[in-house]
Amino acid sequence: MNALASPLPSVRDVLGLAELTAGAPELVTGEVGLDRGVRWAHVVAGSDAPALLDGGELVLTTGAGWPDPVGLGRGEASPAGADPSRTTSSPEQAAALDALVTALVDADPAAIVFELGARFGEAPAPLVAACGERGIPLIVLHRVVRFVQITQRVHQRVLAAQNEALEARAEVHAMLTELGLNRSPVDYVVDRIAATLGAPVVLEDAGHRVVAWSGSDATVLDHWAGAQAAGDSDPSLPAGTTRVPVEAQGNRWGWLTAFDGPPHAAGRETVLELGAFALALARLADPDGETWLDLSSKRLLDAALSGRFSGERELSAQLASGGLPVEGRALIGATLTGAGDFGSHESLEAAILSTALRRAVAPEGRVLLAPAPEGVAGPRTLLALLSFPQNDPRASASLTPATHPLAERLAHELTMMLPEPTPASWHAHLSIGVGASRPRALIASLERVAAAGAVPVGGARVRQAGNAATRVTVQLAEARPLAYLVRGLAGVPELEEFAAVALGPLVEHDAGAGAGHSGDLVRVLAAYLAHPTNRSLAAQRARLSRSVFYQRIALIEELLGADLADGETIAALTVALLARDRA
Repeated sequence: MNALASPLPSVRDVLGLAELTAGAPELVTGEVGLDRGVRWAHVVAGSDAPALLDGGELVLTTGAGWPDPVGLGRGEASPAGADPSRTTSSPEQAAALDALVTALVDADPAAIVFELGARFGEAPAPLVAACGERGIPLIVLHRVVRFVQITQRVHQRVLAAQNEALEARAEVHAMLTELGLNRSPVDYVVDRIAATLGAPVVLEDAGHRVVAWSGSDATVLDHWAGAQAAGDSDPSLPAGTTRVPVEAQGNRWGWLTAFDGPPHAAGRETVLELGAFALALARLADPDGETWLDLSSKRLLDAALSGRFSGERELSAQLASGGLPVEGRALIGATLTGAGDFGSHESLEAAILSTALRRAVAPEGRVLLAPAPEGVAGPRTLLALLSFPQNDPRASASLTPATHPLAERLAHELTMMLPEPTPASWHAHLSIGVGASRPRALIASLERVAAAGAVPVGGARVRQAGNAATRVTVQLAEARPLAYLVRGLAGVPELEEFAAVALGPLVEHDAGAGAGHSGDLVRVLAAYLAHPTNRSLAAQRARLSRSVFYQRIALIEELLGADLADGETIAALTVALLARDRA
């Protein structure tokens, strides 16, 4: 049935018309079909009438011109005026009536109204049987009515519905056109379509990963989470769901799905098709699909970090629907940041970093990647949720950052992608969180590395063959749990006060001038705490001779009144330095 003409008056509506109730209607068969839409009314007579039907009509007939009915009714009595000598019909007449009835129901009318009279005292048995089998309402009228009045009223209803549908369609089209002219975000367009239909709407890409969905009820994503777990197969959707492709110029980018809801004057499928067309036009302007990809990851990361989920099961469904499987996988939160002058626009830097990390994770791994919201991490920082098969080396908790497989893959991809003019001082910093096996732990892993930022002490640079340093530095939360813990507590007043008191004498001395005020005591202390058991190496890192370095250490111990060989002192000063660096 034409979606543009929906909703049409139903058979049930037509039965309520005064012109029809005047005929004392009786529903003989087809109660299940009372909600069928009536798209027109047609009076038929003769054996050739079914050929004039297109389907969906309300058929009105008296049986005029049909094969001889004698003996074919449900009763034994012959109709009034029939020749008593003919008590049964011939086989030819019976076959002709059967053929007529078959042709009539094959035309798929919305309903058949059969007026009884002198020719038919009851509805023909073949007609009753055929309508019952097909679920077509068969209404018999026990009193004579004027068919012209019924057709006029039905046509008025149909034309009014069609006019309403046209107006509603124009309104939806105007709304979507306005959204397109405003370059409204994809998720907002999906929300507006959902509001128009009064039901949840989901936009998925060609790989059945959810790009955007309407409303706050994420349980609708369970269908896509299950599809992802089954290997990117079509989601299994409940009855009443409407689904249309998002495509243009021979390219199919995904599907737009609306769950069951109230009828719409323009037809639910028509509204959804108009929405899909608007999304397809926007997608044409984004040939690489970056908008859809970024939107999906950003929305999922925002929902996860802001706690917009009712439990771990719902969080798992949200992540899985977006293409990040979590069940039976090794999970990691990470951040990726560009450090130093990139020599070009930040958008190009972000695009290269995103692409390089996605390639480093592929093909077995999956990643959700989005720019860090303001206040969550530093500028130019990308947040990443990573999912790998169990025992994948890139999910390793190795305590040797310089040889971490994920960092090595990232370094390789960046080497292939970076423009030649990129300044030598620029590098990418990868911070890898603690491994997890459950969604909540994954979010905690990401939150910790995002809050910590780039820990200034103890990071390692990935190295390639020939010991040539690459443009990637990497830090592992599992290698420096204290550093990440303290950095995650940044901003706590008590911790800031502790750091100020513990390091105050050194900071004050560094700020002084004159003999003995070198201004490097805090830096020397940091070098020492990085290598407390190897003062020679610490002196090298501080870029001082051993004798000068020992003098500085002695001065630090004097100013602080502490023994730098004491383990508790080393721990306390390490915490103070980490807190001061983050402040």
